[in-house]
Amino acid sequence: MTGFIVAYFILSVPPPDYNIYKEVSDPHSSDELEGFAGPIVDPGLYNNDEIFHRMENSSVADYLYQKVRILCWIMTGPKNHEKKAKHVKNTWGKRCNILLFMSSQEDPSLPTVALPVKEGRNNLWAKTKEAFKYVYKHHMNEADWFLKADDDTYVILENLRYMLMTHSPLEPVYFGCRYNLFIKQGFMSGGAGYVLSKEALRRFVEEGLPNKTLCNQSPDGGEDVEMGKCMEDVNVKAGDSRDVLGRGRFFPFVPVHHLIPGHTSKDTHYYYTHKQGMDCCSDNAVSFHYVSPNQMYVLEYLIYHLRPYGISYHVDMPNVTQEETVENVGN
Repeated sequence: MTGFIVAYFILSVPPPDYNIYKEVSDPHSSDELEGFAGPIVDPGLYNNDEIFHRMENSSVADYLYQKVRILCWIMTGPKNHEKKAKHVKNTWGKRCNILLFMSSQEDPSLPTVALPVKEGRNNLWAKTKEAFKYVYKHHMNEADWFLKADDDTYVILENLRYMLMTHSPLEPVYFGCRYNLFIKQGFMSGGAGYVLSKEALRRFVEEGLPNKTLCNQSPDGGEDVEMGKCMEDVNVKAGDSRDVLGRGRFFPFVPVHHLIPGHTSKDTHYYYTHKQGMDCCSDNAVSFHYVSPNQMYVLEYLIYHLRPYGISYHVDMPNVTQEETVENVGN
């Protein structure tokens, strides 16, 4: 009887060093992620990242890192600096050429850029405008492409560079998960992330924001819809981010939402047809949204470290690069 009581006690009392909470495996909204936080105990780096890097043949990815320069800015807020944003920094954010966290308060641990805006969903459009203005003023010539993502978005930067390498940053274009609502050319989902070319950023800040007939001047409004309207009005093209098989690369939900048929309504208003099931997504998928802080580390492991023994993938150096597309961009 004593042994049963001891066993019951051990099984029923959670260990104190772990972050225990009920986690939704496939959240559908930011509200479902509201109470989520990352691990209390730092997962650390993969066994020995220096040794791992030498074992892996990353020469093509390293080359594209230099040739397709991407600035990533992350939409976050004070209550999410510790719970969410730092886990972006610890995982996929380290692969950006420049990583910025846009908030309304300073936080040297990330660090953050304290924008002159109020927090809340009604101010996301205001924060987006201020963030891109900051990027334009301070980093315009340090990158070729400018990615906006949320603090619950996971991005595979190598695949984004692969997609962008045949495009010139002087082309007025932006890419993301495209919807066919409200605007003639559609708009890109804010949660899945969207990336502006250098010319798109220039037009947005120089031509769109100062002109009330082109861009909404008020702080409120749907961030991604307002961005889509402004992009169309400054003649920035909504690009097609699908792969050669017509599969999407930017996704507004976690992978299970797209992989398991029936999770999403067929009336999703995607600009292009999106399949459900194992053929839903490009082998070179770029982003997933509503990723919890713990799942950031799961994806990090599955994408960058798990390998089936005996199977290797050969990648050739690309024939077409930005260097050949446009010379001396940003110099």
